[in-house]
Amino acid sequence: MSQSENESEAFSQQVLEWFDEHGRKDLPWQQSINPYRVWISEVMLQQTQVATVIPYFENFMARFPTVADLALAETDDVLHLWSGLGYYSRARNLHKAAKMVMETFAGEFPRSVDALTQLPGIGLSTAGAIASISMGIRAPILDGNVKRVLARYRAIAGWPGQSKVAKQLWSIAEELTPDHRNADYTQAMMDLGAMICTRAQPSCLICPLQQDCLAHSTREETRYPEPKPKKEKPERSVRMLMVINEFGEVLLEKRPPTGIWGGLWGFPEIQSNEELSEAAQNKTGLDLDEFEEWQAFRHTFSHYHLDITPIKTFAAQTSSVADGDRWHWFQPDQPSELGLAAPVSKLLTKIRRSL
Repeated sequence: MSQSENESEAFSQQVLEWFDEHGRKDLPWQQSINPYRVWISEVMLQQTQVATVIPYFENFMARFPTVADLALAETDDVLHLWSGLGYYSRARNLHKAAKMVMETFAGEFPRSVDALTQLPGIGLSTAGAIASISMGIRAPILDGNVKRVLARYRAIAGWPGQSKVAKQLWSIAEELTPDHRNADYTQAMMDLGAMICTRAQPSCLICPLQQDCLAHSTREETRYPEPKPKKEKPERSVRMLMVINEFGEVLLEKRPPTGIWGGLWGFPEIQSNEELSEAAQNKTGLDLDEFEEWQAFRHTFSHYHLDITPIKTFAAQTSSVADGDRWHWFQPDQPSELGLAAPVSKLLTKIRRSL
C-alpha cells in the first residue's frame, strides 16, 4: 500500500471511529432512509442550519411523503411549505425534479452521480450525498462543512468558490473517500464540519484529525478556508402596497415564476421614485388616494439589500380586481395555504393586529 493510500485509510478510519461514538444518528432524515428523503433534506440544508430545517422537513414529509406526491402537487402548495426557508429556487427545482423522476426515470431515482446531476437543482455534491447515503455508492461530497474540514486538513489557500481552489478540494475529497461504509463516511464528514471543525472557534482538541491537520499544526485553523472577497452589496428600494377592502381582505399579487421570491404571493410593488397615487392606480387598477406609510425596514438577500416601505391603503370598490391567477384577496385572520415571502408574512401579521 502506497503512502497516499495509507494516509487515506488512516483519515477515513479516524473519521468513522469518531462518527461511531459522536456522530448524529437521530435526525429525522436519518430514519427510513431512501433517495427521496435524503434529497429533500440535502436541498433544505443548503444555506440553512439543521435546527431550522427539522420542522420544515417533517412538515414537508407529512404533506409529500413520496416523490410521486411531490410531483403531483400544486406549485403554490410546495412554496407554501417552503415559506421562510428562503432561496425559493430550491423549492421550484424540487418540484421540477420530482416531475422528471416520475416522467423520465419511471418514478425511481437514477443510481449514479452523473444521472442524478441531470435533475434540476442537484449539483455534484448533493448527487454524491444522495448516492452514498441512500444507495451505498462510493461518491465524494463537497458541501460547505466538508470544504472547511479539507481546506484546514491540507491548508488549502484561497476561497473555495474559485474554480482552482474547488478543483483542489474535489481532488482531495476523491482521494480520501473510502471504498467502504459510504453512507456513514458521508454523514461523518458533514457532522465533523458542523460539530467540531466549525467556522469560528473549532474544537481542535477533540478533533480526530488534529495530529495530521496542517492548519492545526501551525495554529492557523481560522485562516482556512479563506472567505469570499468582500464586495459591497447594492441597495434597492421598493414600496409595498397593502390594499385592504371592505371585507378586511388584503390584495396579494403572484410574482413571476423566476427571480426573487419567484412564484410566491406578495404585495403589489411600486418603485420608490414613482408618484404614489398614480403608480398605485396603474399597478392595481383601483382608485386609491389615502395612504398610510409604515416604517421602512431592510431585507437582505445574498447579493443586495432591499429597503421596503409598506404603504397601507383602503379600497372601497374592488370589483375590478377579482381572485384569479394573478390577484388574490387574502383574509389575514385565516390560515395561509399560499407561498409567502418572509417580509410579506410579517406584514400580514401586523395588518391582522391593526384591523
